[in-house]
Amino acid sequence: MEKILTKSTKKISSVSIEFERYLISQINLNNRLIAILGARGVGKTTLLLQLAKKSSKQVLYVALDDLFFSGNTLYTLAEDFQKTGGELLLLDEVHKYPNWSREIKLIYDDFANLQVVFTSSSILDIYRGESDLSRRAISYHLNALSFREYLLYYEKIELPKLDLKQIIENHACLSLDITQQFKPFQYFKQYIETGAYPYYNNNAAEYYQQILNTLNLILDVDLQGITNLNYDTISKLKRLLYVIATNVPFIPNISKLSERIGIHRNVLVQTLQLLDKAELIHTLYNKNTSISSLTKPNKIWLRNTNLNYAISSENVNVGNIRETFFIQHLNNLHQISLPSKGDFLVDDTYTFEIGGKNKPQKQLIGINNAFLVKDDIEIGVNNTIPLWLFGLIY
Repeated sequence: MEKILTKSTKKISSVSIEFERYLISQINLNNRLIAILGARGVGKTTLLLQLAKKSSKQVLYVALDDLFFSGNTLYTLAEDFQKTGGELLLLDEVHKYPNWSREIKLIYDDFANLQVVFTSSSILDIYRGESDLSRRAISYHLNALSFREYLLYYEKIELPKLDLKQIIENHACLSLDITQQFKPFQYFKQYIETGAYPYYNNNAAEYYQQILNTLNLILDVDLQGITNLNYDTISKLKRLLYVIATNVPFIPNISKLSERIGIHRNVLVQTLQLLDKAELIHTLYNKNTSISSLTKPNKIWLRNTNLNYAISSENVNVGNIRETFFIQHLNNLHQISLPSKGDFLVDDTYTFEIGGKNKPQKQLIGINNAFLVKDDIEIGVNNTIPLWLFGLIY
């Protein structure tokens, strides 16, 4: 126990709180059991350590793959910690500990004065574990870096966070004010290529290799852990990601894909849903589609633009990149579906068409609450909004 406490103190003291993710201010620390979900590499561990550093409580941080647990249980650790006055237990990567959900449930039920915050990969459903945590845990989701966060983290440029309503109603004034002190296209391309994760070190090749390593871990370890897919099928899924990266957007023919990959149609649909949950892809459905585990997606994009460049830097399609950027920034806070006209329907209210600076309005004629989102423009006018502005949503 003493070694675990010492290790925790060192980890917490070493973390910087100079830059904080958007999520840290949204977490209600009055809840006794909190789950922080997110893809590999987005910064969950750093966020957890920052919560510890900012807390006035007696806190213990522990990674669940620590060798300590080869001879000790999580429950016993929590019991000993609360006996010595422990108040806040931070558990990193709980999915690396067998029967984690059962022991966390017991900790919650038995130690009323102990608060638990844990992180887990998004591909794991905390509500389908051995023990149901859905009535106990409040869950939060950590996205990849937004354009706004990238500017603050890498460039030390602070811009206001905007909501969708502000952008729709006041985008012309907002973009005019912001661009008087900041030129978005000085940084936008860099963000598109290398700005989604907080570990870029000015070497694009190394950065992309790290992304690919993470992608392989998700497919070879995370996905394999909850499916019965064999190595050959996993290899074909990796090729499928390349196809998605180079199309605008990818419209899946499930029957043909299942034949090529060699798995049943229903298994393929469920696997695509898992890839979405693992935050490798975005799957979208037509408006009013009733979605079940066997409903095929109508269109697919990669989860963020950096994945496009990591998977296929020489064959990146600019139309795909624009749409991916838009979905990436709205998907966490808004409901997105596919309308009969236009590219995206947001919250069943707003229709958006995405394109370059010369994109015409013709596809939006006759549609209420319709907006043309253009790349390569700094300032919008009327219902034409600059694409980069959506990067300030979180």
